[in-house]
Amino acid sequence: MQVKRFFAADMRQAMKQVRDELGADAAIIGNRRISGGVELMAALNYQLPSELVREPNLQLEAELRKTQEMIASAQVELAIRSEGESAPENQVFAAPLVEKPHPRAETQAEGALNAVRDELSGLRELIEMQLGTMVWGNIQEKQPQRASLWRRLQRIGLPVEISRNLLEQIGDEVDQRKAWRMLLAHLARSVQVPETEPLEARGVIALVGPAGMGKTTTLAKMAARFVLKYGAKNVALASMDGYRIGAQEQLKTLGRILNVSVTQIEPGESLVAAIEPLAKKRLVLVDTAGLPASDPALRMQLEALASRSLKSRNYLVLGATSQEQVLKAAYNTYQRCGLAGCVITKLDEALSLGEVLGVVVGQNLPVAYLADGPRIPDDLHIPRSHQLVSRAVRMQMTEDPSEDLMADMFAGLYNSDATRRVG
Repeated sequence: MQVKRFFAADMRQAMKQVRDELGADAAIIGNRRISGGVELMAALNYQLPSELVREPNLQLEAELRKTQEMIASAQVELAIRSEGESAPENQVFAAPLVEKPHPRAETQAEGALNAVRDELSGLRELIEMQLGTMVWGNIQEKQPQRASLWRRLQRIGLPVEISRNLLEQIGDEVDQRKAWRMLLAHLARSVQVPETEPLEARGVIALVGPAGMGKTTTLAKMAARFVLKYGAKNVALASMDGYRIGAQEQLKTLGRILNVSVTQIEPGESLVAAIEPLAKKRLVLVDTAGLPASDPALRMQLEALASRSLKSRNYLVLGATSQEQVLKAAYNTYQRCGLAGCVITKLDEALSLGEVLGVVVGQNLPVAYLADGPRIPDDLHIPRSHQLVSRAVRMQMTEDPSEDLMADMFAGLYNSDATRRVG
């Protein structure tokens, strides 16, 4: 039996070192937190007890449940200690008097508790990663066709939760081609698109989203599209972006080209009052500022757009080149103003559509328009769900994801399930 120590900044990097050097058959026989990271002890040709070989999943799940219980107990103890420290000094009905611990003893106890908490966190992460490896290996061995479908969905870039939901909908279909067509059909039905084009309805449309997603360019395409169909006198532009350098001039230039009026709304100015003179227009398009989520000005902007008297239809602009976490954060921030749907931009620059599809499907966010280039208004399109899914398939990775990536995916999937059960 070959035993070796590995040091890394975190558990995932340490596990990768183990796999790279000893292979997927290596067993983790010890782990601990050290200054600057973690230490793992791994062994090759390690013989597990026979009962663990027969039921590995059940054993690991039991260990994970014990870990969760220990973490919960530690959190309760911390909460009790915190409540005790914050209790008022003049409390009439107090607990029985006890000798107050020495400050040094309290510090030592707190340090010991933090050490236990770190150790439990590392143990939990280690168990989850090992469980993910075992689950993925079990699927490949016993359900090779299902494993192939998992890989193909990951090549598209779909989040693990969406992939699992799609696979659950096809049941035990054994025909690989039929199962794949069924998956794509379910995915297409999950992508909502409006029955009528948003520009066809009267009223106020506002484009919201973080900086760099393409709001102003998309607004220009929408305005030009409307002018070509209904004329310049039926539309007006308004800008709430008084923060970005050149934003006002950009919109004014567009207004001059299209012969459309442009209203500049200064920070703090009432949006309802500013747009009221434009009430006779069939459509008012509002460009907004892409402010940081923590900026108080963003909160005021979202509250103004959510006003019932304004009756604005707000569309979140999502860049297809953005990471999944960035897209989710944008949705969580801007949903406060009430979202009628979204516009997916930068499709021509994206390497994958799985991330943005995962957000619009996961949040039931209708896709109003697609933008895939700089031309105004030619590169703005009305979406068709099956065409969008077909495009995502064409853009999929040429190679299957690595075994390590698939194992990590199942570890994350198990972690999300455990969190949901605890919650």
